[in-house]
Amino acid sequence: MLDEIPLTRPDIPLLDQIQSPADLKELEIDQLEALAEELRLFLLYSVGQTGGHFGAGLGVVELTIALHYVFNTPKDRLIWDVGHQAYPHKILTGRREEMLTMRQAGGLAAFPNREESEYDQFGVGHSSTSISAILGMTIAARMQNQDRHNIAVIGDGAMTAGMAFEALNHAGHLDDNVLVILNDNNMSISNNIGGLSSYFARMWASKPYNFLRTGSKRVLAKIPKALSTAHRAEEYMKGMVSPGTLFEEIGFNYIGLIDGHDVTGLVEILKNIKTLRGPQLLHIVTQKGKGYSKSENDPFGMHALGKIEANASETEAKITPANAIPTYSQVFGSWICDLAAIDDKVVGITPAMGEGSGMKKFAQQYPEKFHDVAIAEQHAVTFAAGMACDGIKPIVAIYSTFLQRAYDQLIHDVALQNLNVLFAVDRAGLVGEDGPTHAGSFDLTYLRCIPNMLVMAPSDENETYKLLSTGYAYNGPAAVRYPRGKGPGVTIEKHLKAVEIGKGVIRRKGRSIVILAFGSMVIPALECADRINATVADMRFVKPIDEELIGDMATSHQLIVTIEENTVMGGAGSAVNEFLLSANYQIPILNLGLPDKFLEHGKVTEMLSNVDLDAGSITNAIKKKLKDCKIQSEAI
Repeated sequence: MLDEIPLTRPDIPLLDQIQSPADLKELEIDQLEALAEELRLFLLYSVGQTGGHFGAGLGVVELTIALHYVFNTPKDRLIWDVGHQAYPHKILTGRREEMLTMRQAGGLAAFPNREESEYDQFGVGHSSTSISAILGMTIAARMQNQDRHNIAVIGDGAMTAGMAFEALNHAGHLDDNVLVILNDNNMSISNNIGGLSSYFARMWASKPYNFLRTGSKRVLAKIPKALSTAHRAEEYMKGMVSPGTLFEEIGFNYIGLIDGHDVTGLVEILKNIKTLRGPQLLHIVTQKGKGYSKSENDPFGMHALGKIEANASETEAKITPANAIPTYSQVFGSWICDLAAIDDKVVGITPAMGEGSGMKKFAQQYPEKFHDVAIAEQHAVTFAAGMACDGIKPIVAIYSTFLQRAYDQLIHDVALQNLNVLFAVDRAGLVGEDGPTHAGSFDLTYLRCIPNMLVMAPSDENETYKLLSTGYAYNGPAAVRYPRGKGPGVTIEKHLKAVEIGKGVIRRKGRSIVILAFGSMVIPALECADRINATVADMRFVKPIDEELIGDMATSHQLIVTIEENTVMGGAGSAVNEFLLSANYQIPILNLGLPDKFLEHGKVTEMLSNVDLDAGSITNAIKKKLKDCKIQSEAI
């Protein structure tokens, strides 16, 4: 355990010798266990300075060492599913000195990134992609006559997604050389509902197995001294439905269960696997947060770590406590609990994001109404559609970036049938340190083009509460999108009443310029408006857009500005343009939003400033537009 080790930079002589996996191979095998302890200590030290994903990396320290020790990376392809666990991999592949830049602008990414290192051979962030990717690389090697090993590391949480099983099935059919390592810690970010352990438990509890089990005991019990034989028969039947049964039926050679923290044993097993032909599946068992008691005891809370206070021992280390302002996720969590208290048809659904979406209290208070379907976004949406068909009003709590994975189901299974499903779309807009894989930059664009959808973008905590209530009362599919983190800290009026559909509100009256602001951009729009005496409308609704308000503003102002934390292409500003064009309003328009490119990680405030969506940049853009259009205004 690392509990009593001070959080000052430790003396780590073995790790100091390793700048690449080639250096790692110079160590004797009996030195690897000591290296694992040093690597854990350095991981604690570095993440304690920067914050970041933590528990998953501690769980794969030995596996990471063994893989780079046995295989010839980067020639041999190594893909980490999701990427939460890739920090030890980064440390061993020449980025140890850069670890203190993790998640900072211009520093290391929070996930594997192809542009960052030749050892990061597939960019990840979403789950369950590794087997498909490594299979594609395996076929590419075959086509180019390259002899190399191809390894995918996937957790039991990611294995719940259908995409992983689609790839496994294809790999078994192709019968090529690929190694899939199933890292089984019975934990993803939240409890792994519906994971492999549940499957095996169901198999062992099945009627056929128990019929044979009890039947054999009854028969053999009549034979003298045969009871031990009955027990052996039971163990044999268990073997028939072992974890390997599923994978071997698909076409894999199954090897497991293996202790994932025995680095010497892992090295020997991997060396043997290198000599085998065809699809191989190595099933290892690990402990998330291994070696750090706080993370072992609280794998949910310690999935990621905030910065640790300087000069604190680990036993004293604390994450800086949050102030009284709730996050948007907490506002949603409070709202759904309030709603469930008065409406027995409320059901909350999430694809493994119960904790992150603020549903912990709801799950505790209303366990029969809470459904975590694991990492299975497509299933989550169609599951909700099925409920809606029979009179239930399901609420799907999902991150914007993950809703993209269920787009077909959103269109065909929910919107096409005009079903009553409310989507609480968390992490809309930029998400900061997690980077482009987790950004919610496109939801206004991809939601507003779907028929029957009601699309809302609240500007603060109180508006979030109101618009969630509006979406729940709406007869049809609805989405409320809100950002990561905290709002401006306004008081929440806790009443569950709907607002009028498609109506925005004027937050400030000005003169020649009107800013139509959507969601999180209302606050910087107000700051900008104070500088140039502009009118500000909190539009609230992206679909239906408030045509009456826009028309009034077009006839009483000289310039319309739209601002959104969404890609400009096809977003809320486009909805305004479409209406103005169709109604033949002749007025200059300035559309501001996220540019047509993926934005690298950093602090959200810095990222917004870099793309000219801070109040000062918005002001400058408006002044330039006024000059270009030769509009006389006090803003010049």
